[in-house]
Amino acid sequence: MATEFFFTPIPDLPCPLGKFSKHPHRLPLFALPPLSVSSGNHRFKSVSTSKFKLSSSSSSPVNAVREEVIQTPNSDSQTIPPSSSKLVLVVGGSGGVGQLVVASLLSCNIKSRLLLRDPEKATSLFGEQDEETLQVYTGDTRNPKDLDPSIFEGVTHVICCTGTTAFPSKRWDGDNTPEKVDWAGVRNLVSALPSSIKRIVLVSSVGVTKFNELPWSIMNLFGVLKYKKMGEDFVRKSGLPFTIIRPGRLTDGPYTSYDLNTLLKATAGKRRAVLIGQGDKLVGEVSRLVVAEACIQALDIESTEGEVYEINSVEGEGPGSDTQKWKELFEAARSQ
Repeated sequence: MATEFFFTPIPDLPCPLGKFSKHPHRLPLFALPPLSVSSGNHRFKSVSTSKFKLSSSSSSPVNAVREEVIQTPNSDSQTIPPSSSKLVLVVGGSGGVGQLVVASLLSCNIKSRLLLRDPEKATSLFGEQDEETLQVYTGDTRNPKDLDPSIFEGVTHVICCTGTTAFPSKRWDGDNTPEKVDWAGVRNLVSALPSSIKRIVLVSSVGVTKFNELPWSIMNLFGVLKYKKMGEDFVRKSGLPFTIIRPGRLTDGPYTSYDLNTLLKATAGKRRAVLIGQGDKLVGEVSRLVVAEACIQALDIESTEGEVYEINSVEGEGPGSDTQKWKELFEAARSQ
């Protein structure tokens, strides 16, 4: 859940029902059509003191999504095949960006593992999933004792999109401050990760290197940019392969209607074109959908390793889930 400086609500969209196919094709989140499928009544089953299993169901929203997307014609986006060798740990998966990261991974059949303070949110957000698709562990990155090594067994990639508000709010209750979340939480997580991790992607923020300059100093009145930069620096020095994504002002959401259908009918509207820069020079807005896709793409694009990128989105056609287009965007930013 990336830091939210502003909130831009989006209107409800009409959701016509489609006829489902028995053999779904997998399309990226950007190409998914709006759905209106009841998530039904889901049961949440505990399988250990720290790990929860989400049972599969033929009527789950994810299955409905996989069957619905085959009806989408003329998509020019590249499909992402399932990868049995990849297990992505998402930290902050119930937040504004994290929800979309998980929904996109599920739609692409990429095996995922969530680390959540409240694991029951997983069922209300993503429906009932088989453990082979989605695993849920209970844990709080602010508490090092919660980060048991078993959480990271088999994990190949990590996307960390934890965060809190820049200014004091109800979300700060329970010591959920930028210092505890953006600094201590990131430090604890990275310290607990095994050296076998192939990539950690950290969602940070634009302006972190300018927190003493206007207008960034206003945003940093309570230290959010300073602590995010400290988290970035810890990742850099960890020795782990990393990519840092610094989004601009977040738009599209956050989605507080906890239902996978809501997430998968989300749209960036006309703001799908992507701007990527380096050097903390970009100032603007970015769709949470674009940030989520950037995180997923950065996992496997070799040239993004060890790099820090600022990202905005503007009106125009975007790369969707086309890995080659994303690779070109990332490489163009490096050459500027």
